[in-house]
Amino acid sequence: MFDIRKIQEQVIFNAVAAASNAETAKKIVSGEDEDNPTWVKNTMKRLEENFDASSLKLIRMNCQCGYEMDKTLALLNDLIKCSSSMEEFASHDKAKSAGLSYNNGELYLQFPFCPCPMLAEVDKLETDTWCQCTTGYSKVVFEKAFNCEVDVVLLKSVKMGDDICLMKIIPIQEVQFKL
Repeated sequence: MFDIRKIQEQVIFNAVAAASNAETAKKIVSGEDEDNPTWVKNTMKRLEENFDASSLKLIRMNCQCGYEMDKTLALLNDLIKCSSSMEEFASHDKAKSAGLSYNNGELYLQFPFCPCPMLAEVDKLETDTWCQCTTGYSKVVFEKAFNCEVDVVLLKSVKMGDDICLMKIIPIQEVQFKL
C-alpha cells in the first residue's frame, strides 16, 4: 500500500543526511507517535532549528516524493512537441488545465488547492519550508521536459493562507521546442 508518511520520512531523512549526517536526520524525522499534521509541523520546526534558509530550501527541494511524475512529464513532453514557443506551450488547453500560464514573458504553474497528500489534514503552515518540496518536484520535471537547468520560485501557498499555490518556472537556457 502507498504510505505517503513513510515515503516522506525516508526522503527527508535522506536529504538531511546528505546535507549533514544520519544522526541529525534521525532527530529531524523523529515523532513516531505524532499524527501526520503534527509530524509535518514539528519536522519543519526541527529542520528550521538546525539549518539556515538556503540549506532548508535545498533540503526540502530534495524531498519530493515523485508522485505521478511520469504522468506530468508525459504531459509536458506532449505540449513541447506541439509548440513553437513558451507562450504557445502554456496556451494549450491541456497546459491551462494543468495550471500553466505565460504572462509578460514568464512561465507560471498554479494550483487552486494544495496538491500535497501529506498536507491534507494540515490546517495552516507558519512557513513555506514544507512547500519547497513542490519547487523541487517542479524543478526536476521541468528540467527533464525542457532539457535544461530550471529555477523554480514559490510565490504563493494555499497552506500559508494564499488563494492559490503559485510558482514561477525559470528555464536557465532557451528551451528548444519541436516545431
